[in-house]
Amino acid sequence: MIRQIIKIDEEKCNGCGLCVQACHEGAIGLVHGKAKLLRDDYCDGLGNCLPACPTQAITFEQREAAEFDEVAVKKAQAAQAAQPIACGCPGSQMKTIRPSEPETNRPAVPTSLAADPSAPSHLKQWPVQIKLVPVNAPYLDNADILIAADCTAYAYGNFHQTFIKNKITLIGCPKLDEGDYSEKLAEILRLHEIKSITVVRMEVPCCGGIVSAVKSAMLQSGKMIPWQVITIGTDGEIL
Repeated sequence: MIRQIIKIDEEKCNGCGLCVQACHEGAIGLVHGKAKLLRDDYCDGLGNCLPACPTQAITFEQREAAEFDEVAVKKAQAAQAAQPIACGCPGSQMKTIRPSEPETNRPAVPTSLAADPSAPSHLKQWPVQIKLVPVNAPYLDNADILIAADCTAYAYGNFHQTFIKNKITLIGCPKLDEGDYSEKLAEILRLHEIKSITVVRMEVPCCGGIVSAVKSAMLQSGKMIPWQVITIGTDGEIL
């Protein structure tokens, strides 16, 4: 049948994933870092995704398309709802953070706890734990990556400004996390063009595991990417 349905311009799409979140029917997904209409019969043609797109990559078109299947959509939604959320909490949901956007629906906080505007957060994405970051996350494309031992942010006072700013942040503890990170990091390197890697570790010996994982990941992926290692002392100084 000929009907109204969305059209996604891949050239304009920046892979932010906001349209995926806005499409409650599950018709849109990210494929190789670009939004795709996965199923015509899941798209109701109402365009709730249009205002969510920051690059105006989504428009309407009239074309031959399968009829919207509300029954199939509801079955898919029910199946999705029945799946356990990673780590048992919704906090692992992937998202890109845009600090410049106006904050809404946030409760007021006491003045004493309000953020210091001179020290803004530079975090660009969520989640940040290496174990939780999806290997196909669009924000990894053409990124400068920070891979940090999680203690470093507590030891070094100006961590956001010095290390997180303008980077995608991945953190972990090679001593406490099960397994190593090399396999997952290698997959990230295979799937994305990474511009650089900055490893920030503590001076303690167990932090050497995070450096070894990055080396191994580059060897496994066959990609030698510009990288550097910065060591933080337990007194908070850069060594």
